[in-house]
Amino acid sequence: MDKRFLAILAGVVIILGGIFVVAKNSDSGGSGGSNSSNAQPTNHLIGKGQAGVTLLEYGDFQCPVCAIYYAPLKQVTDTYQNEIYFQFRNLPLTSIHQNAFAAARAAEAADKQGKYWEMYGKLYENQTAWSSSSTALGLFKGYAKAIGLDESKFEKDYASEEINDAINADVAAFGKTGQQQSTPSFFINSKPISNSEFTDSSGSPSVEAMSATIDKAIAEQKAQ
Repeated sequence: MDKRFLAILAGVVIILGGIFVVAKNSDSGGSGGSNSSNAQPTNHLIGKGQAGVTLLEYGDFQCPVCAIYYAPLKQVTDTYQNEIYFQFRNLPLTSIHQNAFAAARAAEAADKQGKYWEMYGKLYENQTAWSSSSTALGLFKGYAKAIGLDESKFEKDYASEEINDAINADVAAFGKTGQQQSTPSFFINSKPISNSEFTDSSGSPSVEAMSATIDKAIAEQKAQ
């Protein structure tokens, strides 16, 4: 009985180990799994940052919660566009979101033509259309056309190792924060911010809560 139990337990461990490896390396959009290059994390910023405050989000374009945060975050970053920088980095949760890495590729490919934030908006605003699609690239190409990209260049950049490595560099950078991998994850001037600081009493993203947290960060920066 004990030997049979141990054998079953060993089998479960092996299976779970295999699932973990697959989860880390699944991509649906051509993830390289790990970043073996010298690529640096991305540096997508909007705002003027006059108060010396940077709000960084690690997000997943296919994450439904990230999509819920998208509109209030946009409102807040528009309001505070002079005071803060808003930065977005990729954290595609490929084990649960089949098109997350592909969407990150689309945004990075758009960046090669100076239209990162336009694609960022398209991806979140149309998330339900592409998130479960087996032909997501076709939809991304449609968004590329809509925002005025050179479609041939977009496809070439989308498939490039350079973009693959840049996304993996973002994932590696998040790993160095020591935080549990989840999206969205927020940082203000490199300090982790609990999502509860950005939500109201019902747990919904709140412009007022975000504004209060940012006001506090600006005040602390001024006091230094």
